[in-house]
Amino acid sequence: MIQFLLKGILRDKSRSILPIIVVSIGVALTVVLSAYMKGAFGDLIDQNARFETGHVKIMTKAYAENKAQLPNDLALLEVDKLIESLDKDFPEMEWVNRIRFGGLIDVPDAQGESKGQGPAAGIAINLFDEKSSEAKRMNIESSIVKGGMPQKNGEAIIGNDFAEKLNLKIGDEITYFGTTMNGSMTFQNFIVSGTIRFGAAAMDRGAIVVDISDAQKMLDMENGTGELLGFSKLNIYDDEKVKQLADKFNQKYVDDLDEFAPIMLPLRAQNNLGEMIDYSSYMSSIFVFIFVFAMSIVLWNTGLLGGLRRYQEFGIRLALGEEKGMIYRRLILEAILIGVIGSIVGTLIGLGGAYYLQIVGIDISDYMDNSTMLMPSVLRAKVTPELFFIGFIPGLLAMVFGNMLSGLGIYKRETARLFKELEV
Repeated sequence: MIQFLLKGILRDKSRSILPIIVVSIGVALTVVLSAYMKGAFGDLIDQNARFETGHVKIMTKAYAENKAQLPNDLALLEVDKLIESLDKDFPEMEWVNRIRFGGLIDVPDAQGESKGQGPAAGIAINLFDEKSSEAKRMNIESSIVKGGMPQKNGEAIIGNDFAEKLNLKIGDEITYFGTTMNGSMTFQNFIVSGTIRFGAAAMDRGAIVVDISDAQKMLDMENGTGELLGFSKLNIYDDEKVKQLADKFNQKYVDDLDEFAPIMLPLRAQNNLGEMIDYSSYMSSIFVFIFVFAMSIVLWNTGLLGGLRRYQEFGIRLALGEEKGMIYRRLILEAILIGVIGSIVGTLIGLGGAYYLQIVGIDISDYMDNSTMLMPSVLRAKVTPELFFIGFIPGLLAMVFGNMLSGLGIYKRETARLFKELEV
């Protein structure tokens, strides 16, 4: 029966070509938009994880309440012992120290007088340990515009935009002004080893990247850190697993009222990323529903037109004794076959478009000049295994719904009237 119906679909193109085209277009759009949303939201979440939140982040309770102010006076101390304990309890995670600090960068001229200043958004990571993957995780080497990585203490990388503004060259000296963990003033000279462009305006205008050992010395934070970030060793963010990990850690300190007691926050509990994760999931479902609904209406109309054209065919089949239910079931089976064909064609087209957007992406850097959000400048799609079948949901449902609605007319045919029509 399926082979018979398939031959009918292929031979009578007038009743199959339009539905197949409509289904293919709808499925292709569903696949491309689903891939783009997953890629765009995924990149945004991944960038926030790598640069700021980690998959989980440990801070003191007081630091967490005021983290927007970068309160290093509320930092974690005796970090080595804490990391040793974490490695034992959570061996599937990698733990890294990071210190964020703010201050002022001063650039002296040849006479030692200040020729320019600017606010600094500093970040200290482990740059010198060969086992550390921090530089790779933050794409520092590939983001360097001029110069190179710091090779020794006292060297720093600064934002390329800031360097161009002050006409800085590689090897020039800059001075950082700020406050230590204890609240006293600190002054530290650095040699510019390179300039960097992260692609986020919030970081490029005044970023300074130094090794964490320099920051600990400069800020009086020996064996201390502002934030302790945890990343899955598989480099895969699992929302449910991370939440369970954070709950397990926080349970140890639930009765500890000390403001310096550590607290672990999962990624979704930071920077409103939880809402973004849920939003991306909701939007994917909404897009699929919209395409199912829209294509059902189009295919309903297509089915009605096809039904009118096949009005006499159905009449003859009924007059010959074929049951209405049998005709209706074969019409639905025919719709399933057309839906499968259209879904396969649309999925292949959609995967091609999604792969192109994954490689090339959409450059939004021109719209981010005044942005302070930490987000990628190129939004890309992401080809995932589910894209190979997600298009079949609207493709099959829309085609079947459309033909189910249009096929109801079969049951309205009256046998007495059929013979009158056939006489004509």
